[in-house]
Amino acid sequence: MWVVTDRGADFSAEQLEGLNVQFVPMRLSLDGRTYSSGEDLTPAAFYELLEKTEAYPTTSQASAGDFAALYRRLAQTDPEILSIHISSGLSGTLDSARSGAEMTPEARVTFWDSKTLSCPQAWQVEFAARALQVGWPLQQVLERLERIRAATEGMFTLDTLKYLIHGGRISHLKGLLASLLHIRPVIGVSKDEGKYYMLGQERTPKKALQAMASALLKFYPEGSRLRVQLLHGKNPDAVAMLRDMVSKLFECVWLPTAVVGPILGAHTGGSLAGICAGPAEIYEI
Repeated sequence: MWVVTDRGADFSAEQLEGLNVQFVPMRLSLDGRTYSSGEDLTPAAFYELLEKTEAYPTTSQASAGDFAALYRRLAQTDPEILSIHISSGLSGTLDSARSGAEMTPEARVTFWDSKTLSCPQAWQVEFAARALQVGWPLQQVLERLERIRAATEGMFTLDTLKYLIHGGRISHLKGLLASLLHIRPVIGVSKDEGKYYMLGQERTPKKALQAMASALLKFYPEGSRLRVQLLHGKNPDAVAMLRDMVSKLFECVWLPTAVVGPILGAHTGGSLAGICAGPAEIYEI
């Protein structure tokens, strides 16, 4: 059985080792040129371009035709496909996937709305791929994915809201006021709608990082054994500080740090620093 996802998921290189995860193309335009994320534009190259331009990047979700082409190719080997995607509350990618499947009756596609993005989405993809690889039946995989989706928390902060505002991901008015006040928001993704919501806001980057670490205590008892992954755009110093803060609160099973890819980075910029966490035992196979 194939596992398909999109570039809304952010992995470390180590997470994908030995896994046959297929990515549908997602495109980004900047300064008059269009790129395919993960194929001809690396995260490092993207953030370098972003620093050199006053232009804003724009992204486009994968089309139904993109999905149909991928499903058709995969079905030639195995028609069973599990397609796991960025939250339907933040993107129309899942709708495109369903439309693409309607164009390829030879593929038997099961859809899964991650209701999140970035590393939390990647964790669902990674678990599904590993479980299927060792022979778990699909229904058992889906039942565990439901537990993982419910128990995993992801949150981030950033120094500027201009990319989120430009991309229409938050209210222009709230974003403008926060920019004027130099507020650093702490943003999570709601479990019910899969949309951004404010967990808090602070005046300085360090206080925002501490607020993220403290916010985890709302979801997990202090001292819990957690699987934890840090993520950032181009802000390694921030995630180093965040790691130290979280290490003092929980027993952490650390995954390698992930860099946010261009598709999400286009809406956040390089200042993003974030964390993904969940009870370590539910990711064990």
